[in-house]
Amino acid sequence: MTVRLKPSVKGTDQQQTGVTLIELILSMLIISIALLGVLSVINLTVSHSADPVVQHQAVAIAESYLEEILLQGYSGGSSSARANYDDVDDYNGLSDSGVHDQAGNAVTGLSQYNVTVAVSAPTALSGGVNAKQISVTVNGPGVSNLRLVGYRAHY
Repeated sequence: MTVRLKPSVKGTDQQQTGVTLIELILSMLIISIALLGVLSVINLTVSHSADPVVQHQAVAIAESYLEEILLQGYSGGSSSARANYDDVDDYNGLSDSGVHDQAGNAVTGLSQYNVTVAVSAPTALSGGVNAKQISVTVNGPGVSNLRLVGYRAHY
C-alpha cells in the first residue's frame, strides 16, 4: 500500500498561527488604558490616605484648648501670661501660631497649626443664668477653619 501526499498550493491549506502586528498593538493599547485607570485610582487613594489623621489631629487640638478654657472660672481678674489665666475671659483673643500647652510652652511637632480663641459677652439664658460662648478655631495643613464651640455658664 502506498500513501500519496497531495501537494499543497501556498496559502490554501496553511493555518495561521500567532497574531498580527496590528492585533498586538491594539491589545497593548487596551491593556495600557485599563492599567492607567487602575493606577490613577490607586494614586488618588494613596495621596489622600493621611487626610483623616490630619483632621483628627486638628479636632484633638481644638478639644484640648476648649477643655482647658471650660475648666477655668466664669469670671476673675485679668492675667497677661497664659500660665496665669484663671477665667474664661482671659482667653478672649488668644492667637497661637503653633500649638502651646497650658503653661504657654510650644508643643513639638504641631508648629504648623494656628489656634485662635474668641469668647463672647455673657448671654442670659432661662432661669437667670448667664453663659459665655467660647469658639476655638484651628487652621493647619489640610484643615481650614475647624471650629469647636462650647459654653461656660455662671452657676
